Amino acid sequence: MNQPDKATRRRRGKTDTIDAEAAAHAVLSGRATATAKLADGPVEALRLFKMAKASAVKARTQAINQLRAVLVTASPELRESLDGLTIPKLVRACTTLHRSTASTATAAAVFTLRLLARRVEELDDEIAALKQQITDVIRQHIPQLLDCYGVGPDTAAALLIATGDNPERLHSEASFASLCGVSPVEASSGKTQRRRLNRGGDRQANSALYTIVLARLRWETRSRSYVERRTAEGKTRREAIRCLKRYVARELYTIIIRAHARPRGQALAA
Repeated sequence: MNQPDKATRRRRGKTDTIDAEAAAHAVLSGRATATAKLADGPVEALRLFKMAKASAVKARTQAINQLRAVLVTASPELRESLDGLTIPKLVRACTTLHRSTASTATAAAVFTLRLLARRVEELDDEIAALKQQITDVIRQHIPQLLDCYGVGPDTAAALLIATGDNPERLHSEASFASLCGVSPVEASSGKTQRRRLNRGGDRQANSALYTIVLARLRWETRSRSYVERRTAEGKTRREAIRCLKRYVARELYTIIIRAHARPRGQALAA
């Protein structure tokens, strides 16, 4: 456990200096036994690619919003010529707009639309390249993860980033579920027996598990049957989905641990 001592926290308060001293005392006394997450392997490469991809996606959304904002205030002729187009068609149409040398508001709008459309196309290429890099790293590291139903490059990367390059530090699949925020929290009272949502853990990993569950509920018969059975037992649909997320976490943890336990050459050849 690396959790700070609560009594000391109440007595001395919380500052960076106090936290640093408490961490040093915990290590010297042997109370701090948890292993830190390493950042020197393929998972660190995934983290960097994922960070760059998220930034590119955010910039692309911003560029599209700016492009639409320019159209709102553009001349009626220009606005009507681009009205009703989907985003890909709108971007392609804006890149082919005829430039004018006149110093008018319409000419400025055309120039801005061309510039923003080209920026969107460049960001599309950047996002596609980063997604391919993420896929390549996962296929070299844990290809079995992408074979699971509903697991894509982004969700697999989020789970691996949460796990780290040394997943053996997680002593059980229950600890992995707690890390991802899908472990049930006891909330029983009196004759009412229930468990509530766990709001802790890595929220990106939790979101990845939820995305996988939604894909399975839409396309996989086994998952739909499970949710229907649990709702028939008296659980709400939300509670049944939480149970399903817990089972998915158990399944994916087993794959991650088995792949990491193999010799490096065997894991790459799998």
